[in-house]
Amino acid sequence: MKKLFLCILAGLMTSTPVMANDDNITRGYKTYDAMGCMLLRECVDNVRQIKTLSDFQNIYPDTNYNVVGEEIEDLLTAFNKIGIKVFIAPDKYFPPNHRGVYHTVGNNFFLNEIYMAGPATLISVMRHEGWHAAQDCMAGSIDNSVIAVIKPMNEVPMIWRELAERTYAENVVPWEAEAWWAGKTKGMTVDALNACATGAMWDQPGYEPTPLTRQYLIDEGFIK
Repeated sequence: MKKLFLCILAGLMTSTPVMANDDNITRGYKTYDAMGCMLLRECVDNVRQIKTLSDFQNIYPDTNYNVVGEEIEDLLTAFNKIGIKVFIAPDKYFPPNHRGVYHTVGNNFFLNEIYMAGPATLISVMRHEGWHAAQDCMAGSIDNSVIAVIKPMNEVPMIWRELAERTYAENVVPWEAEAWWAGKTKGMTVDALNACATGAMWDQPGYEPTPLTRQYLIDEGFIK
């Protein structure tokens, strides 16, 4: 059962000088400490909530969203139904190369503004982090701090399994492999979030829980 769930936690990294405007950051910008401060909503300098596609358009006026605009709106609508807030934040709050992060405790996710100008990257990250929100939901409710895999590993295409194995620690591969898959598949995350919005994702067609997840849901009283 230990391997079934993954808590998303902010860790600590090597010390760097403290910056002036975010006194709660003790180990400097571009660290997990800085990201943790953002996730807890204690560091909010230029962290802006995204509610509609027009919010992205205001930030990136030269970007054409024609290809992905409808799906972005669908994702934002689904997040709103579930109670998940989306924010775009300065790069200083993210460790190097982090494009986005979903926080299981606050039920918010955050996008790194320096990567989001390209519509292809934006939609991919929104799908990916949105899938982690759906994994949160599959663990019984978003009102917890654990996530569950949604798809059996043998259903995840080999390309995404291999990529996750090369990129992540072994213990997080099942979660990240299917999130990579969702990040590159149109509509996959929207469908999962809409299933989540019903209140019992595991009862919806196509979202039969894995055996370990089902046992957990029974043990916790989500499945009678």
